[in-house]
Amino acid sequence: MKLTLETERLLLRPFETSDAQAVYDNWASDPEVSKYLTWDTHTSVDVSASIVDMWVKEYEKPERLNFAVELKSEHKLIGGIDVVGYLDGEPVIGYALSRAYWGRGIMTEACKKVVGYLFEQGYERIHIDAVRENIGSNRVIEKCGGELVRTDEELFPLKNTTFTVNRYIIRR
Repeated sequence: MKLTLETERLLLRPFETSDAQAVYDNWASDPEVSKYLTWDTHTSVDVSASIVDMWVKEYEKPERLNFAVELKSEHKLIGGIDVVGYLDGEPVIGYALSRAYWGRGIMTEACKKVVGYLFEQGYERIHIDAVRENIGSNRVIEKCGGELVRTDEELFPLKNTTFTVNRYIIRR
């Protein structure tokens, strides 16, 4: 589903195929950004282009929400936030943000907006996970009202690494 949301500082908009270079340059090629995520660091803009193309095609699915996070003041694409799937019919949110913008409350602002939208659509609970060592991501979730419900060991196959993952639920 193509949808645009707006906050004070951010435009949450659909990805476009022309975003591939910005995705690669601003976060997907940074190993610090992907360190605790399930996907590998992109090794070329071609990898980012194929992913962005896939995202654009997925907008045809009504249940698919995927937002490019654009900083309005700079007209710059700096991250992404999306519903990565559903657990027992409830949305699961994932996100990534350019390291240059960490610690500024940007992803918290984006996450709160997406959570609010999902609550408006009638969802009562939203799932969101973060690797325990990823302090910034855990803080984002907590600031969005996330309640830690359990901790699991999870293998990230692309990284061949097992992480301790905090499982949160955000309730309406």
